[in-house]
Amino acid sequence: MTREDFLARFGSVFENRPDLVAAVWALRPDTSSAEALHAGFVAVLRGVQGEALTEFLNGHPDLAGRLLERGEVTADSAKEQGSAGLDALDAAARARFLALNEAYRARFGIPFIMAVRDRSAAEILAGFEARLGNTPEQERAEAVRQIERILLLRLRDRYAG
Repeated sequence: MTREDFLARFGSVFENRPDLVAAVWALRPDTSSAEALHAGFVAVLRGVQGEALTEFLNGHPDLAGRLLERGEVTADSAKEQGSAGLDALDAAARARFLALNEAYRARFGIPFIMAVRDRSAAEILAGFEARLGNTPEQERAEAVRQIERILLLRLRDRYAG
C-alpha cells in the first residue's frame, strides 16, 4: 500500500491528527487486518508523551458538547456519539453532560474520553461520575486506553467498508 493510499484509507482514524497516521505508515505496519494494524496505531499513540499527549487529548471533542451540537466534529465522532444517542438528548440530559464536561475538564485539564459506540447515555454518565474520582495520572492512562479502543473500532469500520 502506498503512503497516499494508506493516508486516504486511514487518515482520519486518529481524531484530527493525520500526522500521527503518517507516523503509523512510516512503521510499515501489518495491514492484513484491523487487529494487526491496530498494533501500529497503538505504538504511535504510546509514543506520544508529556505535553504532546495533553495536546492530543485536548483535540478530542466533549461528549454531547457544543461541537457536536453545531456539527463540528469528525464524521467518526458524530457516528460514535450518535450511536449512543448523544445527538438527541433532552434538555435535562444535555445540561447534565455539559456540567460533567466542565467538571471533568476543571479537574483533569482534558476532555472526558470514552469509547461510546453502542453504549447508552446512562452508561456514559455513570462512567463520567466514576472517573471523576480518579487521580490525574489514572485518568490520563484511562483516556489512552479508551482511545486505543476507539482506534480499533474505527479500523474495523475501515476494513468492513
